[in-house]
Amino acid sequence: MRTPLLFAMLATELLAQPPRIYPILGKIVREDPRLDELLAPDARVEVIASGFEWAEGPLWDRRGGWLLFSDIPNNAILRWSETKGVDLYMKPAGYTGITPYGSEPGSNGLLLDAEGRLILMEHGDRRVARLEKNGGKVTLVDRFEGKRLNSPNDATLKSNGDLYFTDPPYGLPLKWDDPTRELAFCGVFRWSDGKVTLLEKGLTRPNGIGFSPDEKTLYVANSDPQRAVWTAFPVKEDGTLGAGRVFADVTSMVKDFPGLPDGLKVDRAGNLWATGPGGVHIYTPEGKRLGRIETGEATSNVAWGEDGSTLFITADMYVCRVRTKAKGW
Repeated sequence: MRTPLLFAMLATELLAQPPRIYPILGKIVREDPRLDELLAPDARVEVIASGFEWAEGPLWDRRGGWLLFSDIPNNAILRWSETKGVDLYMKPAGYTGITPYGSEPGSNGLLLDAEGRLILMEHGDRRVARLEKNGGKVTLVDRFEGKRLNSPNDATLKSNGDLYFTDPPYGLPLKWDDPTRELAFCGVFRWSDGKVTLLEKGLTRPNGIGFSPDEKTLYVANSDPQRAVWTAFPVKEDGTLGAGRVFADVTSMVKDFPGLPDGLKVDRAGNLWATGPGGVHIYTPEGKRLGRIETGEATSNVAWGEDGSTLFITADMYVCRVRTKAKGW
């Protein structure tokens, strides 16, 4: 039995340990004074883990108090926690074949549904899958009108449980030119009650996706260097989409900064935190950019975590975090 004295000694030892110090990456670029309401003057981009081939799909699991993220080329999902660092969570994660499959076979975007089940956008298996509570996987959707999907990339859940996802060709071995590609377009889809519906096929490379807090607007990133934009679609009462409008256009930045519009998240106030050329771009709901979290790397995705005000960022080989004044939802 541990005595009160022993407990006191252990507590003193823990308090005496210095806080973990993480390397700092990049800088905060302030373009509008209103950014101070979202990021403190001393906000820093901390590198909490590194050494990955291409980190993507960050997801905070509040039940375990850890971050999950995909390493797509290594066909793995990894897990990070403040106390234990990084360990392997799942492998294989997006491709279960036995022969080599391109440069990006693994899972990409990750979500948790209302029951806490992990939903995966799987490149190599070309499907949206769900990890069941018994550990087995089921396929939610892998075809549209009998044709195989390209390579599901990112997704978001509506409050009613409907899943909206994007399907560019990045996971195919030869991308758009792959001979196994069956669809003639890159779509934005909805999966609802076992049925898949095509919502939009006019974007050349749909990627990151997310709802406004009132779910009346759906934002979709387009990862095309010739048209690097975020499009805002009005969401109709039946869950389908109206005609989209260009929310923001960063095509002119592509030649000077690494990366393209990719993953995105929205905070509770409706501000858009979207990865794009050079890092994370922060926009008001009206489309005014307040500033950027400039990582200097091709930045793939973001996720809210910890108490809801920490923004986790995947940027090439790095996984980072920034303490914010905002709150995710």
